[in-house]
Amino acid sequence: MSAAAHDPSSTGTPAIDWSQVARTVLTSRALDDLEESRLLPARKVLYQFSARGHDVTQALLGQMLTGLHDGIGLYYRSRPLMLALGLSVEQALASTMMRAGGVSEGRDIGVVFNLPRREGPCVLPACGGVGTQYTPAVGWAQAIRYRATVLRERDWNGSIAVVHGGEASTASNGFWSALNIATTQRLPLLFFIEDNGYGISVKSGLQTPGGNVAANLAAFRNLRVLDGDGSDPGKAAELIARAVAAVRAGEGPVFLRLAVPRLAGHSGQDTQTYKPGEEIAAERARDPLLNLRSRIVPAVLSDAEWAALDTRARDEVEQALVQAERHPAPDAGAVTRHVFSSADANEAQAQGGLAGEGLAAPAGTGTAKPEGPRINMVTAIRRTLEHELTINPRVVVFGEDVGRKGGVHAATLGLQEKFGAGRVFDTSLSEEGIIGRAVGMAVAGLVPVPEIQFRKYADPAVEQLNDCGTMRWRTANRFAAPMVVRMPGGFFKCGDPWHSQSNEVQFVHAIGWRVAMPSNAEDAVGLLRAALRGNDPTIFFEHRVMLDAAWARRPWPGDDFVVPFGCARVVRAGSELTLVSWGAMVERCEQAAAESGVDVELLDLRTLMPWDRAAVIESVRRTRRCVIVHEDNLTAGFGAEIAATLARDAFHDLAAPIERVTMPDVPSPHSPVLLEAVLPGVPRIMHAIRDVASL
Repeated sequence: MSAAAHDPSSTGTPAIDWSQVARTVLTSRALDDLEESRLLPARKVLYQFSARGHDVTQALLGQMLTGLHDGIGLYYRSRPLMLALGLSVEQALASTMMRAGGVSEGRDIGVVFNLPRREGPCVLPACGGVGTQYTPAVGWAQAIRYRATVLRERDWNGSIAVVHGGEASTASNGFWSALNIATTQRLPLLFFIEDNGYGISVKSGLQTPGGNVAANLAAFRNLRVLDGDGSDPGKAAELIARAVAAVRAGEGPVFLRLAVPRLAGHSGQDTQTYKPGEEIAAERARDPLLNLRSRIVPAVLSDAEWAALDTRARDEVEQALVQAERHPAPDAGAVTRHVFSSADANEAQAQGGLAGEGLAAPAGTGTAKPEGPRINMVTAIRRTLEHELTINPRVVVFGEDVGRKGGVHAATLGLQEKFGAGRVFDTSLSEEGIIGRAVGMAVAGLVPVPEIQFRKYADPAVEQLNDCGTMRWRTANRFAAPMVVRMPGGFFKCGDPWHSQSNEVQFVHAIGWRVAMPSNAEDAVGLLRAALRGNDPTIFFEHRVMLDAAWARRPWPGDDFVVPFGCARVVRAGSELTLVSWGAMVERCEQAAAESGVDVELLDLRTLMPWDRAAVIESVRRTRRCVIVHEDNLTAGFGAEIAATLARDAFHDLAAPIERVTMPDVPSPHSPVLLEAVLPGVPRIMHAIRDVASL
């Protein structure tokens, strides 16, 4: 009988290659055995997560992911699924053994896999955080729809997104955000949940009422819910096939829960002493591998053929171990590479953004060509977005209230009417969902421009922001997610701890993010355009008080004007003192410099990552004095980084101590009286200039 044959009881089951399922599972078990018995004790593997009990369902799912642009978000127990999708045993071992040739070149733990593919199932980079895979998978699902309907790329029709997780992760913010997005938008997304009853040692009843999240989602609108026993291969195959077929048919998202036993501890160090002995015995009796063997021997394979498959799997693992041990250790000299993109097009990431699609944005020009009357910064931002939306159909703008309302700061006013709700759209109130969705869309080749309504509101999205920034590095340039996160912040007519924070230093410290903080309309145009045409994730900080400030108004600099990151602007030349600032403080610094009676050279950094070290050092070596002004708090503010750099590289040129003028270490207060008491004002800046100049 052929390997794909079915017994009479399997009516309705898809054409599964049961022999291949068995081979995948036996290979996975052999890998688990090898790591637990030899590699973990020898410390050749430092993180080990067994997939025993989860492996049959994953092998079945892998056979059904046949779409040309299927995208999969996964987690640390997804190796059987990776094997089913084409990960070689040698590469699997090279990854867990931290060798060159693994999926991260030793940079990330070996159980978080990825698989870049422009055609065939693409596996999004997994993360170590629980629940972080959900919202990027939603982004891939939305990108499927966008590329099929807006870009009219027919080969994206019928593809689906799948997100794989354990039941404990359904308690996370990411899961609920993804569920809301997928159901309100009716996206082609399969939630594939393997429920082993435990989150490390915590039972499912503390994750969801009653311990069965599928039962609790039964009444969720726009969601088909399927629930079954993952230890029964036949029933699992039927449920998985139904779920995949429904999503491919455009019926909207499907939630599939499969109950499986966890036949090993949470990780290699977990002895499961918290489980009673009878519970462990009952789980072993439900082993899906035993049930798989009973199903296909002798209906599909003979005893001898099964034994041969088992022997072959173990031999393959042993041979792969020999090959993996020949892989060198990762190159320590290259560990700082791939934090940011390279200017060399030959070193572009394999997947993500325009570069991952083999495309390039226009280069632009660094020369402004002023035209028309002076416009405020918010108009400059809106007009830049409009132009880039016009010339690049892959640009999408989204966030809370950016659609019909045009944004709470009016930066997107009229854009939805011009470009449609498919390209400029509102989102649910979830910053995790906004940024995570943008990650998936970027990996799928779009140029997302998510808006975080106020700087403080980015805090719930910090995990997704950090994961996005490190993606290129931790996948050794296999993946990147270029995007532009527009983020208004800072004080306005008043302040408060929730809408008026700056804290831009947090994003400068976040690895892999470029950070722009323009002070005027012209620079806002050039920096935003550079970010939109760039190949790295970028925080574009829009200071609230400057959006309509008269000082920040400039003529439109042209449709191709670009300001390169890392190039400070000399606002005024001088010889007696260097004044360094950015954002809203530049206006105050210019006024203070003019009134100080000191020949001040004022530098507007414009970008903080990268920042123009050379310009600041060169200026300070000439003037021999420096004052740094920023709105952020004093302690560990970005001024400290500048001061430390000058202390190292220009120490012998300094004729006076470096001074910083900042907010004290308090949140932004609401009362205008209190606000002006703590903000760096013109008198305080001027006093610092005169004081340092007199030394």
